[in-house]
Amino acid sequence: MVLTFLVVIFAGALIGFTLARLSYLNISGTARSSFASDASPGEWYWFSTGIYRVGITLHLATILPAGLLIVWQFVPVIRHKLLIFHRINGYLIIVLVILSNVGALMICRRAFGGSLETQAAVGVLVIITTASIGLAYYNIKRLQVDQHRAWMLRAMYYLGTIITLRLIMILSALIASKLSNYYTTMSCAELLSIYKSSQAVQNLYPQCDPFGSTNEVLVIVQATFGNLHPEQIAASLRISFGMAMWMAIFLHLTGVEIYLALTPRESSRLRQVSYERQMERGLRPFGSAGLTSDRWGDAEPWKPIKQVTMATSSNI
Repeated sequence: MVLTFLVVIFAGALIGFTLARLSYLNISGTARSSFASDASPGEWYWFSTGIYRVGITLHLATILPAGLLIVWQFVPVIRHKLLIFHRINGYLIIVLVILSNVGALMICRRAFGGSLETQAAVGVLVIITTASIGLAYYNIKRLQVDQHRAWMLRAMYYLGTIITLRLIMILSALIASKLSNYYTTMSCAELLSIYKSSQAVQNLYPQCDPFGSTNEVLVIVQATFGNLHPEQIAASLRISFGMAMWMAIFLHLTGVEIYLALTPRESSRLRQVSYERQMERGLRPFGSAGLTSDRWGDAEPWKPIKQVTMATSSNI
């Protein structure tokens, strides 16, 4: 019951977060809930044009629908009673997640400053989500249902990293603000996009040219989250984002493996289901036709809980 409750909480958080971000599909709108208005100060300077605009549009237009759809793959009544929906939904999720990962790679250079740790974290998340979905697809094609479940659960938990990331990032930004000794750099052009006035920018940062702020000129900005200066809020988020993403990835990597280790009964039941379905389709070795530890590793050969006899010409 406790594990089921935790899954419901996680699924609810994923749906709630996605619903709250659906307004981001209005990417360049003037509404307060649009992405352009709600993004971290200075972000829209980069994402408003060019390849970064294409990337953020592709990412948001695909990951938000995927976040709503993936949860339904784990609802038992849908898997048992609406198998066609389960399959079509699964194919759609695969396409959406892959496209969203392409978009994420396109924008990671400028996401919250685009530091090296941020780019590396985005790259790792893209790799593990893509690999998990690919392995889930391979296993279901081999009718290895237990491994299909495991890899789809991993994919969903990895995609949920963004929720935990936001919580850690905000908490870290608050702590860094209290310490008052964290700084980062921003270009004068970013600052101009925030204040809309070159004179206002020069009053705060005299290094910036009032007649033409450019990306080449960088200034030091203090990271202070609870401040009226938007660039300082952006700085506090930037210095926290990469670290928060790595911590969130670690927590989700660990958490899903703990969950899988605590649900051996369900894995055993689905292994038996895999054995019976593989026998019907003639996929050998029965019970281990997919990616299993006894076939590819040094685990003891798996034995079915219930033996099933294959139909032959002699016993039909």
